[in-house]
Amino acid sequence: MATTRSAHTVWEGDLLKGSGVVTFDSSGIGEQAVSWPSRAEQANGKTSPEELIAAAHSSCFSMALSNGLATGGNPPAKLVTSADVTFQPGEGITGIHLTVEGTVPGLDEAGFAAAAEDAKKNCPVSQALTGTTITLTAKLA
Repeated sequence: MATTRSAHTVWEGDLLKGSGVVTFDSSGIGEQAVSWPSRAEQANGKTSPEELIAAAHSSCFSMALSNGLATGGNPPAKLVTSADVTFQPGEGITGIHLTVEGTVPGLDEAGFAAAAEDAKKNCPVSQALTGTTITLTAKLA
């Protein structure tokens, strides 16, 4: 069964001086303020599309890696994943770097790196972002 998740944003004003609020409709987890300065300069307590992509990518990648490791006979005890999404005004998103550190009993560094590369390639968010360069650093804890 397919699922659909929804959010909406209300924006007021022009790009540079305006601001908005993104609301997480499906989960009901609340609202977050967004603005051009929070996207192109300092966050100052507000989010950005890139931070939201980073959250989606790090969680999706972790799920894909966890599943791949378990399917291969080495379920992870713990995975810590970060995603860094780089935004260049005038160019857009120029890259995403995933960093994962895992505690995986019975698996060596090479096996972990291979599983992480597979998850990077096959997680649904990575697939949705195929127009972006995605790099990866993976190591065991």
